[in-house]
Amino acid sequence: VIFTEAGPEIGVASTKAFTTQLAVLFLFSLYLGSKRGSLSKEKVKKLIEEVKKIPVKMDQTLELDSWIKECSEKYYSKSNALFLGRGVNYPIALEGALKLKEISYIHAEGYPAAEMKHGPIALIDENMPVVFLALKDSSYEKIQGNIQEVKSRGGKIIVIATERDTEMEKVADTVIPIPETADLLVPFLSVIPLQLLAYHIADKRGCDIDKPRNLAKSVTVE
Repeated sequence: VIFTEAGPEIGVASTKAFTTQLAVLFLFSLYLGSKRGSLSKEKVKKLIEEVKKIPVKMDQTLELDSWIKECSEKYYSKSNALFLGRGVNYPIALEGALKLKEISYIHAEGYPAAEMKHGPIALIDENMPVVFLALKDSSYEKIQGNIQEVKSRGGKIIVIATERDTEMEKVADTVIPIPETADLLVPFLSVIPLQLLAYHIADKRGCDIDKPRNLAKSVTVE
């Protein structure tokens, strides 16, 4: 058993617990990598130093709240949404889709951006918001291609981008910038705008955010 030290999570749709689980799993992975010799001491030390900067960068990301609230005005009346990411940001796309459907009751799907042509692309039109996690990492150029595919089909593009990324400003309808960090730590920051976007969309739709319908804090029936 590894305690996350998250403290009480009052809302049914967990956000704080999600972040603490990320932290525990990341640190556990560093420990295993160090013990197995797949990570050098220098690499571990560098990543630990980057982890120490994450709380400040999370605070900076939370300062985007008013901008994200403004952005939600464009999308709260939509019936569907698609979330796309690559690498470590694919699970964050899943989390973003889950949060939106849980608390706003909008049908949302998370999908690997590399697999977009194997189904989701058929759904894209001017009424489909598509959220891309397009950070400046090793998959940046490939996800740029995915964005162009959606743009050419009229989809409304929302991009979670690395701050000062002027390329994304040219192609996206909405850009939400987050601070730069190590590639492996991006999920700590990229998930926050998605959680806030879900929150504000749900609020605009008049949903009970802390107690979504039909959901419970613990599942007791298989």
